[in-house]
Amino acid sequence: MAAELSTSINIKEPRWDQSTFVGRAKHFFTVTDPRNILLTNEQLSHAHSIITDYRKGIVSPGLTEDELWRAKYVFDSAFHPDTEEKMILIGRMSAQVPMNMTITGCMMTFYKTTPAVLFWQWINQSFNAIVNYTNRSGDAPITVSQLGTAYVSATTGAVATALGLNALTKHVSPLIGRFVPFAAVAAANCINIPLMRQRELQHGIPITDENDNRLGESTKAAQQAISQVVVSRILMASPGMAIPPFLMNHLEKKAFLKHIYCLCRFLLSLVFATPLCCALFPQKSSMSVSRLEPELQEKIRASHPGVERVYFNKGL
Repeated sequence: MAAELSTSINIKEPRWDQSTFVGRAKHFFTVTDPRNILLTNEQLSHAHSIITDYRKGIVSPGLTEDELWRAKYVFDSAFHPDTEEKMILIGRMSAQVPMNMTITGCMMTFYKTTPAVLFWQWINQSFNAIVNYTNRSGDAPITVSQLGTAYVSATTGAVATALGLNALTKHVSPLIGRFVPFAAVAAANCINIPLMRQRELQHGIPITDENDNRLGESTKAAQQAISQVVVSRILMASPGMAIPPFLMNHLEKKAFLKHIYCLCRFLLSLVFATPLCCALFPQKSSMSVSRLEPELQEKIRASHPGVERVYFNKGL
């Protein structure tokens, strides 16, 4: 009879070493796997039960270590790391490939008229707003009013930026014009993400010591977290939007080759770009106590004098 699985496996952390890029990449290739969005509610609930029971020291009969880790990654792909609430389906990182493939393709195709740019930028920024809200850091509740204000300000600012950049295409070559969608996405990310996560910038995000003991909330940590997410998101879009304009310009008159190329490009760039760009920074980010707000530094040094670094979920 097989021995019961040990309860000492640390499933609070990913299976692979998160201090290395390779370890983080393996982690995010698993979490962002598009097949995760096909999982049923029953499968998600089963994984949730396995993980919550294991954290309490209860091991499901016959459970193997590989099955435990599989449940862990199903859990991580669908449930928020701070609140443990089930995330909105299209807001999960595993939905990035199919959603972005569709939206980016339309943005790269319909960019020549203002109504088309307006519509697809609004669709894109609405999707981004859902992703940014779904993958926010912290566990503080957000009111409907706060969420509505964040959505309107984020999408309006991002769409206005895109329209402003689109106006430049009338004065540049077709090749340069093809870079407008990428420039718009990059600029919009700099607006959308901070605005959708503005509560974190105003009130801070939870910070802990290395043993997950909560030490308070920090706006400085929120600034670092959001900055890292903005960089990751811009780079995430670059393989599919910054490089292809050269080839798209060449293939403009070859419709069949153009469509085949577009499909292959979107699939390959998104499948690899999403996990690799998520892996640029650790999910559990950290900063020195000396970089926190002065009053928070004093509080931590008084109550936890040995703590030199604090940790926080940066979001995605």
